[in-house]
Amino acid sequence: MALLSVTELNRLVRELLDAEPLLQGVLVQGELANVRLHSSGHLYFSLRDPAASVRAVMFRSQARQLVFAPQDGMQVICAGRVSLYERDGSYQLYAETLEPAGVGAEYLRLLQLKEKLQAEGLFSQDRKRPLPLLPRRLGVVTSPTGAAIRDILSVARRRYPNLELVVAPVQVQGATASAEIAAAIELLARRGRVDVIVVGRGGGSQEDLAAFNQEEVARAVAASPVPVVAAVGHETDTTLIDLVADRRAATPSAAAELAVPVVAELSAGLQTATGQMQVALDHRLSLGRRQLSAVLGRRVMSRPLTLLEARQERTLRLEKDLGQATGRRLQDARSRLAEHSGRLMALSPTAVLSRGFAVVEKDGKAVRNVELLHPGDRIRTRLQVGSFESQVERVEP
Repeated sequence: MALLSVTELNRLVRELLDAEPLLQGVLVQGELANVRLHSSGHLYFSLRDPAASVRAVMFRSQARQLVFAPQDGMQVICAGRVSLYERDGSYQLYAETLEPAGVGAEYLRLLQLKEKLQAEGLFSQDRKRPLPLLPRRLGVVTSPTGAAIRDILSVARRRYPNLELVVAPVQVQGATASAEIAAAIELLARRGRVDVIVVGRGGGSQEDLAAFNQEEVARAVAASPVPVVAAVGHETDTTLIDLVADRRAATPSAAAELAVPVVAELSAGLQTATGQMQVALDHRLSLGRRQLSAVLGRRVMSRPLTLLEARQERTLRLEKDLGQATGRRLQDARSRLAEHSGRLMALSPTAVLSRGFAVVEKDGKAVRNVELLHPGDRIRTRLQVGSFESQVERVEP
């Protein structure tokens, strides 16, 4: 038995693979996943079917000749050779040509589910809620052994040392992961008494993130009465719960920064606001004091009765002037009344009677023409003092 180094072992396996004619020209059909165009121009991707996946690379010279843009979820037929990448000890497909062969089943399922949830309004911005300014308790749904939980705890404790954290440990990939994640979200939201929930995991392939693309997880996030921050994968990864959640963070650390405020900054801001309010209050009080001093400095405030005495004096003067004017008006009225009375007396029948004249009346009316009288008429004669009745015996026209 030969003793080999790791390098020697990998080289031997590569040589064996390269020596196999069947592996030097293969056609493989599968669904594209984890498609990534490197800055060098090389195209990296995986080919998968429901049961397995294989890594693949297409070098820059061949990638430049592609007539379509490879995307996750596409069904393709890849022609190439199989060999071993010695550094990692993993075999991969070295693609020489790539042709589209339709849409993959998993991609189609995800696309149809996304359209369904979007039609129901689960992605609408109108239903997304703001995060609490100062949460008292933070809920976290993630793997208890992954890097995500360490990043979240580290950031949260640094920003808010006294924050209470409730962790719901779940599997973040595998057959049971989606059910565990959905149940943990519901448990924290209904019974955890948390103010905000962070759901996430570190980066990975599309297969690794598949649990966060399941309908039950998306609906659990949408139904949560507590705001949810999604932090799945890296910045370039997008899953269904990223679209449903109230906020999306590029990484678990960024999610913790979104959900947890820096208490020291809040305290400093509060102190600044308090100081500004105190300055404003002092300014207002100073202005009020100056205004009060100005009012108290007026003469009327030093001798408040002076103004009252001046008003009383003016009132008395007006009363006197009014009395005098009223007396003059009354005197003038009496003089005019006496003048008019004299004129009326001169015209009065009583005045005529006083000069020896008499007034003859027939049937209560004054007789001015003798033709109105006839012999035998009864008449009344009024004198200055008293009257008498008589009968006409003869009339002289």
